[in-house]
Amino acid sequence: MNDDKIYMQRCLDLAQNAFGNTYPNPMVGCVIVHHGEIIGEGFHHKAGEPHAEVNAINSVRNQELLSESTLYVNLEPCAHFGKTPPCADLIVEKQIKRVVVGCVDTFSKVSGKGIEKLRNAGIEVTLNVLEQESRFLNRRFFTYHEKKRPYIILKWAQSADHYIDKCAEAKSSPKGVRITDETCQKLNHQWRSQEQAILVGTTTAVCDNPSLTTRLVEGKNPLRLAWDLHDKIPATHNLKDNSTATIIFSSSYHKNTEQTEYVQVTNPKDILQNTLDCLYEKGIQSLIVEGGAETLQTFISANLWDEARIFTTKDVFGSGVAAPNLQLSPTTETKIGNATLAMYNS
Repeated sequence: MNDDKIYMQRCLDLAQNAFGNTYPNPMVGCVIVHHGEIIGEGFHHKAGEPHAEVNAINSVRNQELLSESTLYVNLEPCAHFGKTPPCADLIVEKQIKRVVVGCVDTFSKVSGKGIEKLRNAGIEVTLNVLEQESRFLNRRFFTYHEKKRPYIILKWAQSADHYIDKCAEAKSSPKGVRITDETCQKLNHQWRSQEQAILVGTTTAVCDNPSLTTRLVEGKNPLRLAWDLHDKIPATHNLKDNSTATIIFSSSYHKNTEQTEYVQVTNPKDILQNTLDCLYEKGIQSLIVEGGAETLQTFISANLWDEARIFTTKDVFGSGVAAPNLQLSPTTETKIGNATLAMYNS
């Protein structure tokens, strides 16, 4: 690995520290190198706060060294005024002689404008160092801006014989069977804290009465979504407790409450697209779909998913609600608690 790749990897490692905290902004890390020595580094912590380039530049004790230094950043420096001034202007002001960029920012307000501004100022710009890794880090950001929808993560737990629940007559209570242990559940709640929204269908909302919160870990609750076209979710259920922001998709009109918004779906066949359009309009970049089987299959059949996370335990149900079948090989498999976690990419 050459020096440019080494320093770019450091940018990616720094950026990762803010995972889940920068929405709607991307994760960005920055490293400043003078004659083979890192003299400054930083990352973007939270939307509205200074960008990675600003934090890295401000961390350099001897500012006179900047004009003889190379700045590394995993995403093209911004060239527009948002909640903070353009980073490209600061780089030009500090007369940094070379900038190495992981990947171009395809967000319309940037999209090459930052690079153009740097080059027009006489700064040497090297592009696409660890480009694939840089795009993968911010895959939620790029999916949202390029595909006009959130990055979609499917998640479920299944028995060894590929059932996600037992048949109603085989259960001691109407509530869904708990398949994974607390270790897996805590990981699932951690995932919730890192994504912006989470969705379940009517059967899961009614039978399992989920809270869809991050109660087992520290972290912000995702926006809760439920498909409930025929208004089957009881008013006493957790998704209607007004404890955190929630959207319920229904075929009938309902008055919104303080924390719950109702979206009327005029054609049930359009509920998937209505949901994605709603999330795009709200600036939601990521969505976890937790089921049940019919809801998950809707996304799979429409080929509208980016990643799947499947827990499989050693339990055998014999019969029940069949799990969806991706008909793909997992990219990774890891032992977590009482289950094997398989990760898939579409």
